[in-house]
Amino acid sequence: MNNSILVIDDEKDIRTALTGILEDEGYHVLTAESGAEGIECAQQELPDLVLLDIWMPGMDGLVTLEKLKALLPQVTVIMISGHGTIETAVRATKLGAFDFIEKPLSLEKVLISVVNALKLQELKVENAELKRSASADTELIGASPAIVTIREQIRRVASTSAAVLVQGENGSGKESIACAIHCNSPRRERPFVVVHCSAIPEELIESELFGHEKGAFSGATSQKKGRFDQADGGTLFLDDIDELSLGTQEKILRLIQDHSFERVGGNRRLTADVRIVAATTAQLDKEATEGRFSADLFYQLSTISFTTPPLRERLDDIEPLVQYFVARFFRREGGEAKAFLPEALAKLCHYGWPGNLRELKNVVERILIVAPGRIISPEDVPNLSDDAASGLDHSASLEGPFARTALRDAREDFEREYIIHKLEENDWNISRTAELIELERSNLHRKIKSYGIDVRR
Repeated sequence: MNNSILVIDDEKDIRTALTGILEDEGYHVLTAESGAEGIECAQQELPDLVLLDIWMPGMDGLVTLEKLKALLPQVTVIMISGHGTIETAVRATKLGAFDFIEKPLSLEKVLISVVNALKLQELKVENAELKRSASADTELIGASPAIVTIREQIRRVASTSAAVLVQGENGSGKESIACAIHCNSPRRERPFVVVHCSAIPEELIESELFGHEKGAFSGATSQKKGRFDQADGGTLFLDDIDELSLGTQEKILRLIQDHSFERVGGNRRLTADVRIVAATTAQLDKEATEGRFSADLFYQLSTISFTTPPLRERLDDIEPLVQYFVARFFRREGGEAKAFLPEALAKLCHYGWPGNLRELKNVVERILIVAPGRIISPEDVPNLSDDAASGLDHSASLEGPFARTALRDAREDFEREYIIHKLEENDWNISRTAELIELERSNLHRKIKSYGIDVRR
């Protein structure tokens, strides 16, 4: 989907000239001959950029700018004036204008301003996504056969635009695979947008994904573009896709099939060129068979699928992973780097890591913070319980919390064991367990993630 630009100017010759030069550069151009018409058009089309004349009969450009910014705070506006003054330019800037161009127009200057405005807008989106995913591990570290195979799979599929399904346990690196697919694809220069479906309330997820029109629901005081708009030309990573309702799943299926969608509260079909990479800890084939997941969407996604190996099946990768986490920690925190003795690394290899990479990262960082010296010895490595990996009966292990000193730690231990016990009672069915223990499904899912509980039984 090309960037859309709305030209609001009462002079037909100006509209015609700007339309011609902008369309020659590949932009989709809309025009309006008055402020009122421009506002109506902007509300319908949500353009990426507005070129707005100041001196127009009726509603002038400054009033139009003020109303546009009130209705669409995210829109970028470049002002055009044939009788510009410093005071006018200052006022336009205070009202939120990006730039101020005087007539007679230099088409070269217009194009430079347009390119700069759209680039700044793109950088804002990318910066927001970087902040959202700053804590994510986005590298595939290791040389185990499983990781080598995944790298080869990524190399083969990255060049296509096909949807991808990534399955695996919590913390096993599903987002890293999605990011690697994007970074090795022709879309690498476009956004990589991450949506953690389980972290967004069900009643807001469609607005987050597709955007919404003003008044679509309580609190929708202005129009908003969604994540599909943000990911246009790039990749959208949908983590925990099984958390979406069947209705939302069907809308995503349609977008995969014909690249079109509607905003919440809208009735116009919009287009977006987005590659979907979805991730889940659930057994989607079983979920689809039992009617809890769209069978059509499952078939669409599973054409190309990856399975992330749990860390317990790639223990040879612990040493390079630890080195990576150590280097990243000291890049972030500063200070003198620390090194793990081989014996300390060997101790880490005698644990099943039910929380996978996420748990290993947290343990390594805790050791780096607590250990007094620059050399990490086996004595600096905590004694890690391996119940989750050894297949012990969790329902019989509730004495564990009483060994903890802090009340908070004991409460967390008990809650983890309680959740595992109830999941076992309900054949690891998350929805049924959530209903039984009177907890929202999304909240239970977050607790399962946070405690590193393996639900792939």
